[in-house]
Amino acid sequence: QLKNMEICTRLPLLMCFTHYVVPVSIITFIIPYRGIMTGIYATNSPEACHYVASDSKANIIVVENQKQLDKILQIRDRLPHLKAIVQYSGQLQEKLSNLYSWEEFMELGLDVSEKQLDDMISSQKANQCCVLIYTSGTTGKPKGVMLSHDNITWTANHASRAGDMQPADTKQESLVSYLPLSHIAAQMYDLWTGIHWGELVYFAQPDALKGSLITTLREVCPTSHMGVPRVWEKMMEKIKLGISQCGYVKKKLVTWAMSVSLEANQKCMQKDEEKPLLLSLTDSLVLQKLRAELGLSRCQKFFSGAAPIGSETVQFFLGLNIRLYEAYGMSESTGPHFMSGPKVYKLPSCGKVVPGCRYKMADVDSEGTGEICFWGRNIFMGFLNMEDKTREALDEDGWLHSGDLGKIDEEGFLYITGRIKELIITAGGENVPPVPIEEAVKRELPIISNAMLIGDKRKFLSMLLTLKCCSNVETMEPTEELSLEAVEFCQQQGSQATKVSDIIGGEDKEVYCAIQEGIDRVNSAAISNAQRIQKWTILRKDFSVSGGELGPTMKLRRPVVLEMYHEVIESLYRE
Repeated sequence: QLKNMEICTRLPLLMCFTHYVVPVSIITFIIPYRGIMTGIYATNSPEACHYVASDSKANIIVVENQKQLDKILQIRDRLPHLKAIVQYSGQLQEKLSNLYSWEEFMELGLDVSEKQLDDMISSQKANQCCVLIYTSGTTGKPKGVMLSHDNITWTANHASRAGDMQPADTKQESLVSYLPLSHIAAQMYDLWTGIHWGELVYFAQPDALKGSLITTLREVCPTSHMGVPRVWEKMMEKIKLGISQCGYVKKKLVTWAMSVSLEANQKCMQKDEEKPLLLSLTDSLVLQKLRAELGLSRCQKFFSGAAPIGSETVQFFLGLNIRLYEAYGMSESTGPHFMSGPKVYKLPSCGKVVPGCRYKMADVDSEGTGEICFWGRNIFMGFLNMEDKTREALDEDGWLHSGDLGKIDEEGFLYITGRIKELIITAGGENVPPVPIEEAVKRELPIISNAMLIGDKRKFLSMLLTLKCCSNVETMEPTEELSLEAVEFCQQQGSQATKVSDIIGGEDKEVYCAIQEGIDRVNSAAISNAQRIQKWTILRKDFSVSGGELGPTMKLRRPVVLEMYHEVIESLYRE
């Protein structure tokens, strides 16, 4: 595996840089001819773009438009390996050396003979690097994950079977591609599985995550849909807003139908029995219409991946008679290593190991919790230019150590309990997993958007809180305006707050009192005094990708938050 790192660095590389989708023509153009593709998120800053382009020694960078081109022009003098910049769409505003339109770039290959192309294709080896996936950098600098042709093709076959995706000659699956293909989840689900099974893939508009996704889903009516947790949460918020604006009778009818669906689905999961007649009636009369409004009337498989999904979101969609099948894996495992599906489902687990893959639990404690380790043909070649990090991730027997903590039940279902690097070790030596406490706070307090527990090497635990706010439609940055759910929470407490500034700093005693009561309820379930939240504060702005607190897949970047809010945190621990 480490020897293959040398092979990778000698191959030409194509850097694809587009807004939400990498045009398939670019991928099919470069990969068969020994090129290696990687992606950069459209939200990346020029410096973040420079890191990836420099680390991968990119010699061709493809940008979507002038906006993305401007970033590369700022850094191209610091990229010695760069030979060409290609603008995929739109007219070039100025002629620069080594800058091409897509049409001009394609013309450069007209003189290449068919024999030369055939020789390049036949020289491909299964163990050579096919794509680079850069990690989100939640625990440090992004690392270039090298995935081989065999990693990609094997996973596309086996993981899709685990998710019950059907080949085109059996059933024509259709889906909407809208997430950045620079992330492994979208790339495997939208692209490689689609090619492998002949799926019908529709590419959404660039502003899909700004509001147009629902319109596209209504037009397409996909048979399968995948989203990161934040996408499902946004969809949930949109449905809640719609229900709140209904008349009294309709609101009561929808609420009743969703309660029937939730109860029936929970019972069916526990007893593995057929769904009752009442659910069938409420589904056909009420819930089916709600799903149609979302464009999911034909959808039979609903997947969630890339980050843990909250129980509130899962329960809400069960109320719509939608089961969210959670997948668990890493970029280093070419995506899913464990999957839920129509035939493998149990809450709140991530399903069972993908057939053909193996797992083991390392350093298991008395409660059965240990580090999840992966093995199989889906395991990556190594990190580009980081042999030391590769040796840390892969042990001498080829097992990939995930860094995640979990346990396996008697039926083989996996439950994630935390992450080793996220464990808080207090000054008193108490080990505290932050995620369960953070999730409990968000469950108790629907006004809270993000909660981050603090306390490593500290005398007690404290917490940073952000409030649910509306986002700017264009920039996706959080605004001052509270969301509908947050406003309703305030009104229930007797508060008229509509903005974050109306609440923070102790300005709104009713809301502060309600939040403290919620914290108290969470603390009452703590297994020890050391796991109770002693202090908390509300930040002026919600976490976001653009703000730097969240990674591209909406994962919390804890080291970044600790640095950004250092003074705020220190103030919590002053006498």
